[in-house]
Amino acid sequence: MFRQGHYGVSLIVFAPVGFALIHLGRPDLAFVVGVVMLWLAMLPDVDHRIPGIPHRGPTHSLAFAGLVGGVFALVGQGLVLAGVDDIGLAAIADGSVVVFGFLVGFLTVFAHLLGDALTPAGVNFLWPLSGYEYTISAWRADNKLANYGLFGVGIFAVAAALYLAVTL
Repeated sequence: MFRQGHYGVSLIVFAPVGFALIHLGRPDLAFVVGVVMLWLAMLPDVDHRIPGIPHRGPTHSLAFAGLVGGVFALVGQGLVLAGVDDIGLAAIADGSVVVFGFLVGFLTVFAHLLGDALTPAGVNFLWPLSGYEYTISAWRADNKLANYGLFGVGIFAVAAALYLAVTL
């Protein structure tokens, strides 16, 4: 999957999260989560730049998603403990900054994995426990129509979520 396709899948995964946050009166957090998910949409592909790490290896697993979620949870908690809480993180989900941070980090990586699972190469979600690569094999990673189509669907999903969140 190319960058546009990953952006599209990230937007699709973000849409219900954005809806919930806006509906709960937190459009600021919805904006931050959306930006973070798009900014880090390609994070698992860091394996291209790390010698000895195979592409779609450890960075394309639920373990890596959990690791990134853990880092986000720690950073969120650290910001609140340090008194740097400009966007009101301490007020979300009954003060559960750790859970919120984890979910944002986990979903950011998970969206990338979903995009790659659409291609024939698939993703080893359960690395290191299994070597099985899960794939839907819907289209090749370099399919421009699929990549731009996912991007368009992602934009539509976010627009629909925004519309529904402010009208319901």
